[in-house]
Amino acid sequence: MRGINCRGSRLVLFAGLVIALLAPQLAYAAGTSTTTTLNAGTLSGCVQPLTVNVAAGATPVTSGTVNIYDQFNGNAVLLTSVALSSSGTASPSVALAAGSHSLTANYPAVGSYLTSTSSPVPVSVTTECEFTVAIPTSSYIPASTANTLTLTAGQAGSFTIIVAPSSAEFASTLSAPMFVTLACSGLPDGATCAATPENVEILSTTPESCPSGSPTSSCPPTSTMVIQTYAASTVKATPPTTPGKRSNPITWAFLLPGTLTLGGLAFGARRRRWLSRLSLLALVGLVTLLGTTACNPRYYYLNHGPPTNPATPAGTYNITVTAQSSNGVTDLTQTASVVLVVK
Repeated sequence: MRGINCRGSRLVLFAGLVIALLAPQLAYAAGTSTTTTLNAGTLSGCVQPLTVNVAAGATPVTSGTVNIYDQFNGNAVLLTSVALSSSGTASPSVALAAGSHSLTANYPAVGSYLTSTSSPVPVSVTTECEFTVAIPTSSYIPASTANTLTLTAGQAGSFTIIVAPSSAEFASTLSAPMFVTLACSGLPDGATCAATPENVEILSTTPESCPSGSPTSSCPPTSTMVIQTYAASTVKATPPTTPGKRSNPITWAFLLPGTLTLGGLAFGARRRRWLSRLSLLALVGLVTLLGTTACNPRYYYLNHGPPTNPATPAGTYNITVTAQSSNGVTDLTQTASVVLVVK
């Protein structure tokens, strides 16, 4: 009996030792549960600011990322992924198409921290902003000038226009290409603009942005807008010359009899005072003078020629680039601005 009790005691001690050694590993394997909370800020147009908090009990989780998902038109779409800060928070902003959305934040497991998903947050977007328009920097518009195009009268300048879906979720709902037409307004006199191509397409596979190092086929569509200014013409146009005499006998054949007839009517009118007759004569003489002298536009053109073309006026102009499409019910319009400086 005494031997059996000793052996039992040894087994109990051995089991306790094993449990003590494996307890931390078992706890590690089980992991630490986390809680993810998603809050939506004030909606601005179609841009929704969000705040995400991830914590393990009362301790902020500072490692890993959170993924923002949207349930839209029956599809679950990943909108963005953002890293957690040192306080266990993230503040992404997402662009949403018009309609009803259900947003969630998911924290994937990292190390001993287990995955967790927030409660859904409903968001309703009423602004029609299915696509965006942006003007990146270029050789004509450097980053330091904030979309300012500077030209000397007579020069032409160009810039690129990027048209992209406001969100991947919207693009995924397209069953046919969306055509967007580009134009501009606010140009000074003597300046023109033209976009090539004038119409761009957004497809169901069109991304929101161009991934670094990706081919052009994996980027949103672009168009090149050219603004042309004009310098003052230095050569004056010469009107065509008529061979022979400058006086036209056919013109005099109509003017002279008409003048004499009106004069006769003026003197022959009964019950008219001499002042009325004199006024009528002066009117007839004025009409004759206008038809045969420099007050006649044709006479001015033949003797002086057309005026020279003026230059595009110097100054600063706010140019609005307009991108317009239609969903079959309403027109969808987005704009971008460029400052044109003409020297």
